[in-house]
Order: sequence, then C-alpha cells, then structure tokens
Amino acid sequence: MNENLTNEILQQLRGGEINEYRVEKDVLNVFRLALVAQEDMKNFRGNAQHKGAVIYTYEPGWTA
Repeated sequence: MNENLTNEILQQLRGGEINEYRVEKDVLNVFRLALVAQEDMKNFRGNAQHKGAVIYTYEPGWTA
C-alpha cells in the first residue's frame, strides 16, 4: 500500500462509494500516516479487530 492508494481509499469512504475498509496490521502504519494528514481525520472511525486489523468507516460528527 502506498500514499496514493490510501488517499484514494479515504476519498471513496468520504464519498460513500465504499462503506468500510479493512486495514491489515502489516500496512496499518502507512494507512495511518495518510489518515492523520486529512483535514477531516476525526470523521474517520477505526474499529479494532483481532490480530491487529482495523476497519475504518467515515462517520461525520461521530466525535466532538
């Protein structure tokens, strides 16, 4: 996974093209670096799964 792919996935989540995206443990750091660079980072919600995976969704307003 690279930054361009990560940004594309984040845009798809943001636009509602996909509802969720599962990030495996081995690429989590790359994904997270791109995520924290987003202006609307707080609208992305990560749900921890077994073995280090995280399922991300886009939920505007879920946190203050």
